[in-house]
Amino acid sequence: MLANDTIMEIRSVSAFLDYYERIRGRTNSVIECIPDELYDWSPAPGKFSFADLMRHLAGTERYMFAENMRFRPSRYPGHGKELADGPDKVLKYFKRMHTDALDLFRELNDDDLEKKCMTPGGAKIAVWKWLRAMVEHEVHHRGQINLMLGINGVEAPQIFGLTSEEVRERSEPV
Repeated sequence: MLANDTIMEIRSVSAFLDYYERIRGRTNSVIECIPDELYDWSPAPGKFSFADLMRHLAGTERYMFAENMRFRPSRYPGHGKELADGPDKVLKYFKRMHTDALDLFRELNDDDLEKKCMTPGGAKIAVWKWLRAMVEHEVHHRGQINLMLGINGVEAPQIFGLTSEEVRERSEPV
């Protein structure tokens, strides 16, 4: 935990949106690796499938984070197949929810970032902190997708360039 929360403070909507699009680009590169036949695979009964994770990310971004930061209650619809079923429809839903959320994020101005919104859990939080939480949420689930791909023998892209083995090879001994 950072001692000073303002170290990671978001002060500019446009700068945040540029950053967030890079985050989403890395998520998209991982999602593109999911084979169609694995969309409904989950690591255990009752756990999210790849498609569930994509619907969850899409629904929370649009109907929870975007609604809350506009000072409205969450409208999160869940992550079920009734929202989108099949690889093409799930991917289309994922992209459409992102586009819709971005439209709402662009309505913010820099002063709005300091205003307090209400989370579904009943906490009042600065909008900039809520946006930061959205990024953390996406990265968390992107990590799950990466792990699930690995379990299935599917290689995901190195989103930061080198593998851990390559970093070790290029490092000085301790």
